[in-house]
Amino acid sequence: MSDVYEYGVWGMTITSIVFFTLFALTFFFPRKKREWRTLGFFQAFVVALYTEMYGFPLTIYILSTFFGIKIPFIHIKGHLWATLLGLGDQGAILEMGIGVLVMYLGMGLVIIGWWKIHKVNGKLVVDGIYRIIRHPQYLGFILITTGMLIHWPTLPTLFMFPILLAAYLHLAKKEDKELLKQFNGGYLSYKQLTPAFLPLRIAHSAKKGLNG
Repeated sequence: MSDVYEYGVWGMTITSIVFFTLFALTFFFPRKKREWRTLGFFQAFVVALYTEMYGFPLTIYILSTFFGIKIPFIHIKGHLWATLLGLGDQGAILEMGIGVLVMYLGMGLVIIGWWKIHKVNGKLVVDGIYRIIRHPQYLGFILITTGMLIHWPTLPTLFMFPILLAAYLHLAKKEDKELLKQFNGGYLSYKQLTPAFLPLRIAHSAKKGLNG
């Protein structure tokens, strides 16, 4: 096993955490207590992930100590999907590329959703990305964390991910109820025609046809 230790880069750890914190606060500033709570959990997810990515590789220590899986402390070996499946450095690069692509897609959805909302000054948004899905920002954060898990899986973030996913689904349901009260029939019609997260227009059209 190599004696090389490519962690302890705390400057990169702090930079990454600050970047995603500012990103979340800029493009999704919480207004309600439950939104702050979910943002806090997202922040904990980011801290856990980037602390292991650049600072202290806790998951690799656990796998080595308790499960006898010897993984060198070389940064590219921290792409654990590729490492554990024996896909080598090329597999690690592919894993990183897919993860980053999914993460950037999520960031794009968050930014586009923010831009549309702030452009209309409190009116109901039903065009652009909102014509395809009702909750692009929540989907964006789900994709960001999914991309992070693909890019750099850790035991703490694997545990936290389903909880964070449930939190965003809960926020979406709460937002639907609030918008129904605020916009009444206008939002009800929009909700019936537009899926929450996935653009399943074909499935919706088929269901509508079956119902007559």
